[in-house]
Amino acid sequence: MSLAAEIKKGMFAAMKAKNTIEKEILRVALGEITKTGEECSDGNVQAILKKLVKSNREAMNLSDNTDDKQKLAQEIEIVQKFLPASLSVEQIVQLLAPVAAQIKSAPNQGPAMGVAMKTLKQANAEAESSDVAKAVGTIRGS
Repeated sequence: MSLAAEIKKGMFAAMKAKNTIEKEILRVALGEITKTGEECSDGNVQAILKKLVKSNREAMNLSDNTDDKQKLAQEIEIVQKFLPASLSVEQIVQLLAPVAAQIKSAPNQGPAMGVAMKTLKQANAEAESSDVAKAVGTIRGS
């Protein structure tokens, strides 16, 4: 079953369960996925979901309302169920061990992050950029 079909199935299950928050966030996701009218690959669907999570995180950071923050956090949790699990900071540090010398010798955080992200991409590893930054900081000793 395609990822888009799984999301649609989840939305209908949320409708039956009268779970409004889940139904609405999955409806938004499906709207983005089907916006062009063309069939989206699972990779494209994942990119759309990641963008949705990022948008919700930004909105959480800007909001002062506790209820809004809780709703956005719930939405993020729901959407992340459809994404591959991200590596932990410790797992990222382990994966970056072969290039640790390059990361340490980088003039600053930017080039060090570039080395890290390139390495993770080549390994097809899923990781949040904030976790990669923490892992790079750990390797660089900062």
